[in-house]
Amino acid sequence: MSETPESATPAGAATGEAAAEAVAPPPKDPMKGFRGVLAGTLILEAITVALALPVIDKLGAGLTSALGWTVLAIALALVVLCGMIKRVWALPVVLLLQLALIAMAGALPAIAIIGVVFLAVYLWLLWLRRDVARRMAAGTLMSQQPPPA
Repeated sequence: MSETPESATPAGAATGEAAAEAVAPPPKDPMKGFRGVLAGTLILEAITVALALPVIDKLGAGLTSALGWTVLAIALALVVLCGMIKRVWALPVVLLLQLALIAMAGALPAIAIIGVVFLAVYLWLLWLRRDVARRMAAGTLMSQQPPPA
């Protein structure tokens, strides 16, 4: 008596195509990818801001000045925020840090330029997030389309 694969399946269990339809993968969350992009951008900015410390040492008042400590604190805050980007308050804090970098224009314009560039990047990313949310609501994202038959 040999068992066929059909007879080996318990009664009531789905087979073949029915099993594939019964276990559909969960829908993808596009905002999870957005958070990843934000986290990567925060790390890139933290590296850029930290690389500005030698500029502060040569052209500014030195690393032990208030400007040096402030820039170092902002770089560390950017790294910490990278892990907290899921929180609702994290993105406004990131934008406030950009304004803090821009506010240093009087003391060291190079730091302010970094703030302006990354502020533009974050504003563009927010515009993209709004566009993805609008498309999600309309149901026009590729991940929301039925698979081809």
